[in-house]
Amino acid sequence: MEKNKSGIIEVAKKAGVSIATVSRVVNGSDAVKSDTREKVKKVIEEMNYVPYAAARELASKELGSRSVRDVGVILPSIYNEFFAEVLEGIENSLRHEDYFLVLNCARNNAEREMQCVRTLAGRKISGIIVLSPNTKDADEEFYKEIVQEVPMVFVNASFKIPGASYVENDEEAGTQDAIRYLLELGHKKILMVSGINSDSYTIKEESFKEMMKGADFDPSDYIINVEEGNSSETADLTADLLMEIIPKIDATAIFCCNDLMAVGALNACNYLGLKVPEDISVMGYDNTNIANVVIPKLTSVDQNMFQLGRNAAKLLIEKIETGESKRVTFYNSVVERESTGVAK
Repeated sequence: MEKNKSGIIEVAKKAGVSIATVSRVVNGSDAVKSDTREKVKKVIEEMNYVPYAAARELASKELGSRSVRDVGVILPSIYNEFFAEVLEGIENSLRHEDYFLVLNCARNNAEREMQCVRTLAGRKISGIIVLSPNTKDADEEFYKEIVQEVPMVFVNASFKIPGASYVENDEEAGTQDAIRYLLELGHKKILMVSGINSDSYTIKEESFKEMMKGADFDPSDYIINVEEGNSSETADLTADLLMEIIPKIDATAIFCCNDLMAVGALNACNYLGLKVPEDISVMGYDNTNIANVVIPKLTSVDQNMFQLGRNAAKLLIEKIETGESKRVTFYNSVVERESTGVAK
């Protein structure tokens, strides 16, 4: 007589593993120890478990009433390729572990960011990844409460919420290396392009000031603000501002907080009839694909975007399955191309 067919929850309980582990065995994932795999396979056979639709029963409850298959990702903008490349790393890891990505855009607004978190938490989502959170204006108490209910990972955040996991770049050291690189090329007066509503800009500005504090001018006077640094208008706004400022100062290099700003700087130099890097050097930050398609090719600081995303997803899955919180930090390195040269 045919045995009664069991569900994935019963299989997981009898095997003494998580539902996600059963799913990996069913789907042939390599991310399962051989002894665990054999134990799960034996239980599957004993219980006559028949998976269907890639184990859709995983939409059942592993963490209380919380769905274990959907992961929410909140990013501040869809215009900066940095976030697209981080998302690629996130999606790559989630796909291999049979999780699904639910995307939200906070539009560089702290209130909207928190609203996205509330909405995702209300959907009983498995976990949430927040990219470059606007922590300056965020309600830390809000996040402290949410983290108690939903596993969370923050990417490039300045605040530290107990119970959350973190993946970050050492942007302080990365900026210091970028400015040091320009100084070693003989550039004594460096103009910096920054923005608002991002911890990243604040970190880079402070690092810039620290590196330039021995200069014969006030570094703060050489920082220009283009407002939102991740919008569709960022490159044009940067170009417009620099076309006014460059003729009034004697800077020989421009350091930009991201590659979008750097594209605007290249455009401004072109409009002004300045050759890059013969007349003035331009440097970006992020090392997105755009750095390789502009003319001249852009010197930039590599932010390990794919690895940021990949590790954010891995830490979130680990948090979901074990409850353990971790912090991973990446070093940023200068990628030299054609847009920087020796100061004249």
